[in-house]
Amino acid sequence: MRGKSNNNLRRLLENRAKERSDKTFLFSEADGRSWTYAEFDKAVNRAANMFTENGIKKGDVVSLLMPNSAEYVIAYFACFKIGALAGPINSLLKPEEIAFALNDSEAKMLLFNSQFQTDIDKIRHDLPHLQNIIQFDNVAGVTKNFSEKLDGISIKKEDEAIIIYTSGTTGKPKGCLLTHENLIANARQITEWLGFDENDRLLTIMPLFHMNAVSVTTMTALYAGGSTVVCPKFSASRFWKIVSDYKITSFGSVATMLSMLLAVNSQTENPALSTQHSALSTLRFAMCGSAPVPAEVLKKFEETFDCLVIEGYGLSESTCRSTFNPPDKNRRPGSCGKAMGNEMKVFNENDREVPDGELGEIVLRGENIFKGYFKNEEATKKAFRNGWFHTGDIGYKDADGFFYIIDRKSDMIIRGGENIYPREIDELLYTHPAVETAAVIGVPDELYGEEVTAFVVLKEDEKVCEEDLINFCKKHLADYKCPKSIHFVADIPKGATGKLLKRELAQLYKSVKS
Repeated sequence: MRGKSNNNLRRLLENRAKERSDKTFLFSEADGRSWTYAEFDKAVNRAANMFTENGIKKGDVVSLLMPNSAEYVIAYFACFKIGALAGPINSLLKPEEIAFALNDSEAKMLLFNSQFQTDIDKIRHDLPHLQNIIQFDNVAGVTKNFSEKLDGISIKKEDEAIIIYTSGTTGKPKGCLLTHENLIANARQITEWLGFDENDRLLTIMPLFHMNAVSVTTMTALYAGGSTVVCPKFSASRFWKIVSDYKITSFGSVATMLSMLLAVNSQTENPALSTQHSALSTLRFAMCGSAPVPAEVLKKFEETFDCLVIEGYGLSESTCRSTFNPPDKNRRPGSCGKAMGNEMKVFNENDREVPDGELGEIVLRGENIFKGYFKNEEATKKAFRNGWFHTGDIGYKDADGFFYIIDRKSDMIIRGGENIYPREIDELLYTHPAVETAAVIGVPDELYGEEVTAFVVLKEDEKVCEEDLINFCKKHLADYKCPKSIHFVADIPKGATGKLLKRELAQLYKSVKS
């Protein structure tokens, strides 16, 4: 079932559709629809034929701006079927941020859900590469006149399958190119490491514009021959009922979700809800990534729900997961686990491996490591030095092969699983006429892990309040990126070269809060 013949995503899906045609692969929690493997393959073919009828060819980018839905999953695979690149767009972005991703990727087609109509109307005249804008609320209605069969298209394992934008330290996101081989390799690595098989039913509750949902609970379900349930969004109050109704065996999450589930549980008069007990009868473990789970949250979650939390580590550039803890009692809280199918080492500043226990930069190599950044040779060359992808994350490996992530080489903030690069916000604040200097940092937050705060020096004789600057940011940036607090200061600490010393700002924030 998992042989070399599955060397591209089209072939993998078609083989699964032949092997287990009547088994249900995809469930839509929002409306109760479902597709067997054979039905899903036919739905994908109809969508792929619609793409080609609208001029999409191998190598073209089809951007996807939708909430989590069965349509989202079908659109991904329709791209894979014809060798086009799926370009997921973060649905939390503002119109100008959406326009950047569409233009930078040179997208030829945009599939969008009607809830984003207003955003699209604001930018449709600023998208020179875009040839088609198609509302994709219901796949059956859009593709009903297209064939369930698809002509043969030659697709190689090294062909690009996804272009996903990762926030960059230079202020503008970079298009990360993932191949068919990358996606299949990561699905295989996760499946084998966690022991998934055709009996597993995974819950896709993380947003499908992130590789976490694409790789961990969608591609892995397909590779294992299991099934996936797509849920529009996370709801702590409804979570256990969904898990119970669909007999979920595992789900992807971030630490914030686990904290919210604990909070809802503590507010319930009778924590031992029948649906919760029913859910836990099938649930094997929770998979968690993006940022470390606070030790107390992990311990309390496992004690409360008798459900293991399996932490892992990865980036869009590694397709998704590079490590996972073992899915048993051997897992180590606080560690992101062991390398699972790709090589992972810790290097010093001279790109030499350091001894166990010594801090250094995490570097990766393997089939799941991305091809490069779209039309950005400089960034690609910088990332791949001496044959290894340099993550920018600082950590160490213990004598038993478990990795620990300690810090980030960059100033990246991780808020509730969303990566935020302060420079993008810094640069926006500098455009405000009242701002002389600005510096954004991440500060501890009990629920989201980190929250965004800004330190601002105003120009002489200028006046502006905190609310005005926050609202200014909200006009141009996704809400999750916007500072939740702004501190006006007389000066921001600088180093000898004039660089703003953000670590000193963290200390200043502590003094302000105390």
